[in-house]
Amino acid sequence: MGLWHVFYEGWQMECCGTPFSVGDEVSWPLLLLDGDTVLGGGWRDQLTEVAGPVEDVGGVRMVREETGLPVALGADPDAEEDRRPQPGSRTRSVGLLSVERHGAKWPEAGGRVRAVQVLTQTWAETAPGSRSYEPVGGKRGLRAVERCPRWFTETEGERAADGRGRRSCESGVVVTLDVPGTDSRLSHAVREARGIPGQDAEPGAETRGIGAADLAALLETLSTATPPRRRARRRHAGA
Repeated sequence: MGLWHVFYEGWQMECCGTPFSVGDEVSWPLLLLDGDTVLGGGWRDQLTEVAGPVEDVGGVRMVREETGLPVALGADPDAEEDRRPQPGSRTRSVGLLSVERHGAKWPEAGGRVRAVQVLTQTWAETAPGSRSYEPVGGKRGLRAVERCPRWFTETEGERAADGRGRRSCESGVVVTLDVPGTDSRLSHAVREARGIPGQDAEPGAETRGIGAADLAALLETLSTATPPRRRARRRHAGA
């Protein structure tokens, strides 16, 4: 079993998704996106590294991750040329795993939902009074829930110091998916947090002997939206 953070955008769920709960078995087509192009960037714990051979599957550029996870490679819609690795090559890419329900079809990744967090994103007017909004990179929060909502809400916020209006929008959910036959950096982090020796531990050891609620709580600490605080430097006498 391998643990993977996956972003399920709110509009994808509202359009044609099926709500799910912690413990449910699901199967989704996964797309690796450049984190800087999603909701203004500023992603941290949710980023994933995939590595493996690149292949063309029905016109879709895919990576069969070294531990078995099937992932399509997203292209930058604003780029003048397609910079994705070519079929037949190998790649090691870092990005945001997301669920993509539209367009072409490719092999899905199936597994068990281990944790669900509603993501609330801050949006700001492009100019004071414009009523046109854009996401503020890195300004988001996560709230643990047992079930993914079918519909997402938004609320008006106070104006920023520069006079621009702000909104707080539930923009989707971050799901931790447990996929059989795979392994991941997140799985290694869970094993380390539980004190399981990493050298001899086999994939899946991180989820054995721990209750569903305790595992979900642990996973929430490994999917945060707030950067770690810097420790203040101690000043020494004579400095």
